[in-house]
Amino acid sequence: MKEKETNFKYHLVMNKALDLQQIDRDAKAGKRPQHLMGVLSQRLGASIHQPKTEPISPIDEFRAKIVGKPEYWVLARRLASQLNQNDIIICDGEDIGIPIAAICGAKQNRPRIAVYIHTLYGLHGVKICEMFRLAERIDLFLPHTLPLVEFLRNYLNLPASRVPLIYSQTDTNFFSPGSPSPNKQRPVIASIGLERRDYRTLAAATHDLDVDVRISGFSQDATVLAKTFPEKMPDNMIRRYYEWQELLQLYRNADLVVISLLETNHGAGCTTLLEAMACRRPVIATCTRGLAEYLKPEGIVTTVAPGDSLGMRQAIVNMLNNPQAAAAQSQRAYEVTLERYSHAQHLDFLISQVAAIEKSNCSPSSQ
Repeated sequence: MKEKETNFKYHLVMNKALDLQQIDRDAKAGKRPQHLMGVLSQRLGASIHQPKTEPISPIDEFRAKIVGKPEYWVLARRLASQLNQNDIIICDGEDIGIPIAAICGAKQNRPRIAVYIHTLYGLHGVKICEMFRLAERIDLFLPHTLPLVEFLRNYLNLPASRVPLIYSQTDTNFFSPGSPSPNKQRPVIASIGLERRDYRTLAAATHDLDVDVRISGFSQDATVLAKTFPEKMPDNMIRRYYEWQELLQLYRNADLVVISLLETNHGAGCTTLLEAMACRRPVIATCTRGLAEYLKPEGIVTTVAPGDSLGMRQAIVNMLNNPQAAAAQSQRAYEVTLERYSHAQHLDFLISQVAAIEKSNCSPSSQ
């Protein structure tokens, strides 16, 4: 359902070219989760803008050596020629959002700009913020971890109204409780994802346990680090790619979902955590700075320190030996997920924040 009428036109800018209409059809058929940008576009009546094959100039190539890809800068130039102060742009990540802010935000009659922030942090983040004058060109920063919130508020000296914590989300219609496969023979430990993962610690914790460790560890969005996986995979550990419905069944088969991470300020592991909790599975997770806010309230996730294979092993054994306690933990986590992390809650909050920048004064960017 489209939101109330507004004088502004909305534009969603994505860093990948995806067929959102086909994704919507597949999601309604139960084949995969909905895509957040597709749902948001329907609620706002927004236009979708994605990178496509267009002529790339030398300046696009040069800028892409600093941030983003050449096609992101091409898209930013195109939108700058089309949009003005009557438009609002929402970018799904800083990799595309920074080019948009740099080009569109430099206009005298610039559009309002909101950008999801995933990894803009530290010295590199400082340099990027300064180089592209992001504090004056982005109206709404949308980080999903507290370290990112604190960095942006403190370094850019911005009020909380411009840098709210926006919780990550999951499709709780697709990721939902269900029965395990009938041919399951022994306990299954599932682990999903690649970003900042530490499968060496998981392997050390489980290599001699009577369990099947199943890893969906392929991703187009993260570089496989040499230290992510053990040199030799244990006999009880298998890694492969899972299609969406296979992934859902993997969660449902899991006696435990273990999220083994390296320390990080980013939200690595968050997607897996929310999907597992939405499937009402017990979770053991490495407590990192970036994930800490999602491990609250106490009692929804069993936590271990980064690199602590003995602590992870003990947590796994304890939960497998106490299925009633594990079920109680997963039930609490499931309730929190429905209350806090669904698409609906995420989009309601996002739209309320964007409505605030509609009412704010958008001064022209100084050239």
